[in-house]
Amino acid sequence: MKMTLPDNERALMLLKTKGPQPLVSLAKDLNVSTEGARFQLIKLSNDGLVETHTESKGKGRPQQVWSLTQLGHARFPDTHAELTVRLIRKMQDTLGEAALLEVIEANGKDGQQKYLHKLNGVRDLEGRVSGLAKIRDEEGYMADYSKDEEGYLLVENHCPICAAATACLGFCRSELETFQTVLGDGVSVERVEHIVKGGRRCAYRIKQQ
Repeated sequence: MKMTLPDNERALMLLKTKGPQPLVSLAKDLNVSTEGARFQLIKLSNDGLVETHTESKGKGRPQQVWSLTQLGHARFPDTHAELTVRLIRKMQDTLGEAALLEVIEANGKDGQQKYLHKLNGVRDLEGRVSGLAKIRDEEGYMADYSKDEEGYLLVENHCPICAAATACLGFCRSELETFQTVLGDGVSVERVEHIVKGGRRCAYRIKQQ
């Protein structure tokens, strides 16, 4: 996913996708000196977008570690957040929780069909995980995946519907069901990190059973 951020805010993207980072690592990724990186971060800190704390590891000198604040996370779009939450609340009040969940389920099935269509003909698990990550990235979830000895880890560094998901966890349940359906029988999908529950990202452990 490509975000249109000013050059002096590239650090925001790095902290969003990689999580809290020491100053030295940020300077390297930004291709600037540590002083140059510190200057950018102090400016972002003055704007309330990042914050810092000191970590001590082993016998070395303490490290200055930077992370996004809540305001910093908010710089990444939550699609039509205010309107969506109002509509969810109104539906709950007028039609009831059961009706809301029924609508979410129907919407989830539409999403499943769209994903299945896009992945039609992809048979191997890695191909389907890779394809799913690409689709989600295009939808604004800043998604990627990696492979390790346990299987695959699908990571979403951003949730563009976070306000809606916070208002009704049915969206998150539907999402998990969609992943399970799209990846097919004989595959387990477990959410191991969750933005709505305070995680930095949403992450899914995917294994061939």
